[in-house]
Amino acid sequence: MGEAPLGSNQELTYTNFSVNVGCGPSEERVLLTGQHTVADIYCDCCKTTLGWKYEYAYELSQKYKEGKFIIELAHMVKDNGWEKEDAGRKRRSLS
Repeated sequence: MGEAPLGSNQELTYTNFSVNVGCGPSEERVLLTGQHTVADIYCDCCKTTLGWKYEYAYELSQKYKEGKFIIELAHMVKDNGWEKEDAGRKRRSLS
């Protein structure tokens, strides 16, 4: 990866799990916190790169990251598939 790693200027979040996400091949990267083995993660539906998964951390102080996902929040969209009118009708019909 280049000098400015993915996520260096974006808002990020750590997570222990992820759904509807595919994982690319592992590769060595030097990130802001040192050298790691990571794999890009992407949306299974649209194939947009969402962040990465820490496979291995070389520095003892970074071991807590292993197995965790970094997701760039700019790529996250909360969508339940309901239009506002449809959601209101469904709530009223359940009452």
